[in-house]
Amino acid sequence: MATDHSSSFRILYPHWRKEYAAALVELDRKKLPERVVAVEATIYARFQQISQNSPHDAERQAIADALAALRRSQER
Repeated sequence: MATDHSSSFRILYPHWRKEYAAALVELDRKKLPERVVAVEATIYARFQQISQNSPHDAERQAIADALAALRRSQER
Protein backbone atom coordinates (compact mmCIF):
# COMPACT_ATOMS: atom_id res chain seq x y z
CA MET A 1 0.00 0.00 0.00
CA ALA A 2 1.52 3.28 -1.11
CA THR A 3 1.25 6.24 1.18
CA ASP A 4 1.08 9.78 -0.13
CA HIS A 5 3.40 11.86 2.04
CA SER A 6 3.01 15.02 -0.03
CA SER A 7 0.08 16.18 2.08
CA SER A 8 2.21 15.99 5.21
CA PHE A 9 5.18 17.80 3.66
CA ARG A 10 5.29 21.41 4.80
CA ILE A 11 7.81 24.08 3.86
CA LEU A 12 9.07 25.93 6.90
CA TYR A 13 8.71 29.69 6.55
CA PRO A 14 6.94 29.70 3.17
CA HIS A 15 6.79 33.50 3.17
CA TRP A 16 10.39 33.67 2.00
CA ARG A 17 11.88 30.16 1.74
CA LYS A 18 11.16 29.44 -1.96
CA GLU A 19 12.80 32.68 -3.14
CA TYR A 20 15.71 32.02 -0.79
CA ALA A 21 16.25 28.52 -2.19
CA ALA A 22 16.13 29.86 -5.76
CA ALA A 23 18.81 32.44 -4.95
CA LEU A 24 21.08 29.84 -3.37
CA VAL A 25 21.02 27.60 -6.43
CA GLU A 26 21.32 30.39 -9.01
CA LEU A 27 24.38 29.63 -11.11
CA ASP A 28 24.17 32.60 -13.45
CA ARG A 29 26.44 35.23 -11.86
CA LYS A 30 24.53 37.98 -13.70
CA LYS A 31 21.17 36.90 -12.27
CA LEU A 32 22.39 36.24 -8.73
CA PRO A 33 22.42 39.88 -7.51
CA GLU A 34 18.85 40.35 -8.75
CA ARG A 35 17.67 37.21 -6.96
CA VAL A 36 19.47 38.21 -3.77
CA VAL A 37 17.91 41.68 -3.76
CA ALA A 38 14.45 40.18 -4.30
CA VAL A 39 14.75 37.61 -1.51
CA GLU A 40 16.31 40.13 0.88
CA ALA A 41 13.32 42.43 0.38
CA THR A 42 10.95 39.53 1.05
CA ILE A 43 12.93 38.44 4.12
CA TYR A 44 13.10 41.94 5.58
CA ALA A 45 9.36 42.42 5.07
CA ARG A 46 8.68 39.16 6.89
CA PHE A 47 11.12 40.09 9.65
CA GLN A 48 9.17 43.30 10.23
CA GLN A 49 5.94 41.30 10.49
CA ILE A 50 7.31 38.99 13.15
CA SER A 51 9.77 41.25 14.98
CA GLN A 52 7.53 41.88 17.96
CA ASN A 53 6.10 38.39 18.25
CA SER A 54 8.09 36.04 20.50
CA PRO A 55 6.67 32.75 19.16
CA HIS A 56 8.72 33.42 16.01
CA ASP A 57 12.16 33.08 17.61
CA ALA A 58 13.04 30.10 15.41
CA GLU A 59 12.05 31.93 12.24
CA ARG A 60 14.07 34.99 13.27
CA GLN A 61 17.11 32.74 13.69
CA ALA A 62 16.41 31.11 10.31
CA ILE A 63 16.25 34.58 8.76
CA ALA A 64 19.61 35.53 10.27
CA ASP A 65 21.11 32.29 8.94
CA ALA A 66 19.57 32.82 5.51
CA LEU A 67 20.91 36.37 5.22
CA ALA A 68 24.40 35.15 6.17
CA ALA A 69 24.19 32.41 3.54
CA LEU A 70 23.09 34.92 0.90
CA ARG A 71 26.09 37.11 1.71
CA ARG A 72 28.38 34.10 1.35
CA SER A 73 26.75 33.13 -1.96
CA GLN A 74 27.64 36.49 -3.42
CA GLU A 75 31.28 36.00 -2.46
CA ARG A 76 31.70 32.78 -4.43
